[in-house]
Amino acid sequence: MIAERAGVPALAVMTSNFVSAAELMGRVLGMPDYDFAVIDHPVSSATDDGLEARARVAVESLRTIVLADAR
Repeated sequence: MIAERAGVPALAVMTSNFVSAAELMGRVLGMPDYDFAVIDHPVSSATDDGLEARARVAVESLRTIVLADAR
């Protein structure tokens, strides 16, 4: 969000446990509708297959966000 405010396009990915914190940060920074991808938590102990699945979810979600913003 800070990068976006500085004019640098950015995308964010949060794990499910940090969604409320990310939403709060968006409100605090004056960007209450900032979209971000949400993946399953945790990441640190995920298997390679689990990480790949999370990455696929993130890419599809971010694709949707980028295409929606392009309209």
